[in-house]
Amino acid sequence: MDEEQARKIGERLRSARRQRGMSLRRLAEAADVSVGYLSMVENGHRHLDRSSLITAFAEALHIAPSELTGQPFAPVDPNASAAHEAIPALRLTLMGITMATPPDRRPPQVPVAVLADRVARANRLYHAAEYGTVAAGLPTLLASLHAAVEEADGPARHELLRLLADAYHPACTLLLKNLGYTDLAFIAVTRAAEAIAELDDPVYSALSGFFHTHVLMSAGSPTQALAQATAAANTLEARLDSPDAHALLGELHLISATSLTQDRHRAGNTRAEEIRGHLAEAADLAGRTGETRAWHLNFGPTNVGIHQVSLNTELGLHGEAVTAGHGVHPEALEEAPGRQAAFHADLGRSLAHLRGRATDAVAALLTAEEIAPQRIHASAPVRSTVEYLNDRQLPAQAARDLRGLAHRIGLPL
Repeated sequence: MDEEQARKIGERLRSARRQRGMSLRRLAEAADVSVGYLSMVENGHRHLDRSSLITAFAEALHIAPSELTGQPFAPVDPNASAAHEAIPALRLTLMGITMATPPDRRPPQVPVAVLADRVARANRLYHAAEYGTVAAGLPTLLASLHAAVEEADGPARHELLRLLADAYHPACTLLLKNLGYTDLAFIAVTRAAEAIAELDDPVYSALSGFFHTHVLMSAGSPTQALAQATAAANTLEARLDSPDAHALLGELHLISATSLTQDRHRAGNTRAEEIRGHLAEAADLAGRTGETRAWHLNFGPTNVGIHQVSLNTELGLHGEAVTAGHGVHPEALEEAPGRQAAFHADLGRSLAHLRGRATDAVAALLTAEEIAPQRIHASAPVRSTVEYLNDRQLPAQAARDLRGLAHRIGLPL
């Protein structure tokens, strides 16, 4: 790097810092450098040629590294990378585990109470969008559960089979779906179905159908997805003898509505009417159940409201989506940052299509990213919206924010 380049980078860094209203000390602390070093960089007396420092300054300022270097710069997201790096081990686990794993391949037996705590933790991590951490822990957890199932019989075996299903749902299945590994998500949901078949429990069978619906949608088959959800709902309606069963039925209505938004073969008016019907059913059930954590999910009035935004967004009814969002308080789902982030992301996607709301759209996407960065960085709809906004005329600050977001999700804008 020559003296002229050093001077330009320093000027860009100082300009970005001042636009953010940050002091030298605050930025230096955020990037873990001394105030003196930062001052020398800004004045062109020190070369900023270490990628780690460029990234540190850019992240502290919420801008793309190219804003400092003037050149494209490969994105660095260690958390997202950790999730993908954990997939090969999880793939081998899913491929190798059967309901009759040979004794010499079984891990040491773990107490049921410990396994239950680990299953609950895996699902909490999934809802917190801590994808790297949950993906790294799933192979051992699944292997331990399968080993425990094989050693048990009678009621103890059934208890472990339910725990096994709960480990696959949603932490494993939806994690893989959200990361783009639809084929592995199908294996995961199939493994869960094998365990559930032995339970011979209609409610758990309906739960299996719910997660199969997610995978079929991800695979691009909304017609099959809707048929799966409908069959699961029909099974469940004969067994509505607990609040948890009502919550699952509500989830099935929501996933049915989501499937319909993707079914382009249905006439628009018919599709919209069916979606409204499923939403009304879900809202009625949510009124009875209140906010729940049944099945490691988040059914209740808040999730119904979040779906009103997402469904209108998927239908292209962007004004209605934004209006629906006014009465939703996603922070009520304090244990599910992923759902909170999805709400703000869908709101941003709709705002992007409304005249004069592009700056608000960028702000909503940034809020979503702040809440659950790994989920947002892995979201294909968010990537598409960022690309769409990049072609719009934005105020300078919003444009800079958008370029920073684009960098962090790996878009070379």
